[in-house]
Amino acid sequence: MSALKNLYSPSFYNRLSAILTESIPGFDKAEFIRLINSDGFENKELKERMRHTAIVLHHFMPKDFALAVDALQTIIENARQANFGEDGLASMFLPDYIEVYGLDHYDDAIKALEYVTQYTSCEFAVRPFLIKYPDQMMKQMQAWSLHDNYKVRRFASEGARPRLPWAMAIPHLKKDPSAVLPILENLKNDPSEFVRRSVANNINDIAKDHPDVVIDIAKKWKGYNTLTDAIVKHGSRTLLKQGHAEILKIYGLDAIHIEFSDFEIITPVVKMGDSVTFTFGIKNISLQPQTVRLEYGMYYMKAKGQLAKKVFKISEKTYQPGEQAVITRNQSFKAITTRVFYPGEHQLSIIINGQEKEPVLSFNLAL
Repeated sequence: MSALKNLYSPSFYNRLSAILTESIPGFDKAEFIRLINSDGFENKELKERMRHTAIVLHHFMPKDFALAVDALQTIIENARQANFGEDGLASMFLPDYIEVYGLDHYDDAIKALEYVTQYTSCEFAVRPFLIKYPDQMMKQMQAWSLHDNYKVRRFASEGARPRLPWAMAIPHLKKDPSAVLPILENLKNDPSEFVRRSVANNINDIAKDHPDVVIDIAKKWKGYNTLTDAIVKHGSRTLLKQGHAEILKIYGLDAIHIEFSDFEIITPVVKMGDSVTFTFGIKNISLQPQTVRLEYGMYYMKAKGQLAKKVFKISEKTYQPGEQAVITRNQSFKAITTRVFYPGEHQLSIIINGQEKEPVLSFNLAL
C-alpha cells in the first residue's frame, strides 16, 4: 500500500497547477513545480509535504491576507468545477495556509476557515486560533454549531475536541471543557450522522479527563431520542471500557446475575503472525432479561517486560431469563503499524458488564 505522503505526487501537483493557473493572475507553473521539488521534498512525510505545499503556494498568493482569502475562494471554486480534491486529505494544505499566514488576521481568517472547511476540513488549522484567541474563538465555534452547512457544524465540534488525534493540544479545554458543552448541546440532535459522530468523539475526549462531566451529559441526554442515545453511548465508550460504576448503572449493566464459566485459551502457544483463540460460556440466571456487554482484556507484553492492558468489545445484547451462550473469539498477532508485538507471556481476561472476571489466563507468544 502506498504511503499517505504519496498523495502529494507529480500528478497531484500537475492537476493543482492547472487550478492555480486559472485562479491566480500571473501564476508560474514551472516555478511552482521547481519550488515544490526543492528542499528535500522526497524525504518529507505527509504533514511536512502539506506544510511545504502551503509555503510554496504563498510565493504566488497576494501578500495582503484579506486578498489571499479571496484567492483561496477562487481556488476552491475552480477546484470544484474540475472535480478536484473536495474532502480529500491532500487538500488540507489549504487550511494549513490559513494556520500559517492567517493567525494574526483574526477576522479574515475566520472568514477563510468558515469557507474552506466546506471544501476540506479545517479541524487542525483552527487549533492555534483556539490557543491565541480562546474566548473569542469559542464564541465563534458556538455560532458555527448553528450554521446551515453540516460541514461547518461538524467543524465546530471536531475543531473543539480537547484531545483531537494527531492535532495540537488545547490545554485549557482539557483542563476545563465547559466552553465546549454549549456547542455539543446545540448539536446533540443534529440531522447529520457526520456531525453526531463528531459530538460523540468530543464527549469521549472529555471523558478521559472529566468523567463526571460525561456522566452528567449521559443523565441529561439519555432518552432524549434514539439519535442522541447513540451519541451518548458512543461518547461513553471509554468509561464503559474502564468499567466506570456510574455509567454502568446508567445503562443497567449489572454482572451479578450473569454466570461465567468454562473460560479456556485454546492456543496456549501462539506464533507471531497467528491468532490466540479463546472460549467461555455465559448464562443469564436472573428471572428478568439482562443486557450483557462482553469484552476481553488483552494484556500485551511490552519491551521492558511489563504488561499493558487493551480492552476489546465482543458484543452487547439482551439475554432472556435462562439464556446461555458459548463465545469463541480470535485475536490476531499479525504485524500492524500501530502496535509492536513482543514475544513472551501475555494474559487475557473476560469482562462482563464492566467487571473483569477471574481467572486471568496466560499464553505465550513465540517468534
